[in-house]
Amino acid sequence: MPASVKEMIEAANAAVPRITPAEARAMIARGDALVVDVRDAPEVEKTGKVAGAVHVSRGMLEFRADPETPYHDKAFDKQKAIIVYCASGGRSALSGKALKDLGYDKVYNLGAFKDWAESGGEVERPIDTGM
Repeated sequence: MPASVKEMIEAANAAVPRITPAEARAMIARGDALVVDVRDAPEVEKTGKVAGAVHVSRGMLEFRADPETPYHDKAFDKQKAIIVYCASGGRSALSGKALKDLGYDKVYNLGAFKDWAESGGEVERPIDTGM
């Protein structure tokens, strides 16, 4: 049993395959993947998110993914591939492992949002309300 966050991330990385931005784009293009941004709201507001991704902060992921909770998000479908990402890859690794523990089989870690953006991946920016 892991005794530190480092060990937890190592175990998660062993359980959840890491994919490249190019691999993620191919999966998204096939239309059978849900992309999940697990960063906190201020991070998403500052940088935007992968176009079409749903934002579910790390702290709410299990509640949104589990159909047995009143917070379940119907976008989570165990038949689809789930691609998770965060700012550096740690939270997405832990998120991927949590999704695997909830019975999602096709879970992938995209890693860092900046890698997606720097590779030319489409980014959805928050709407500037001018306030």
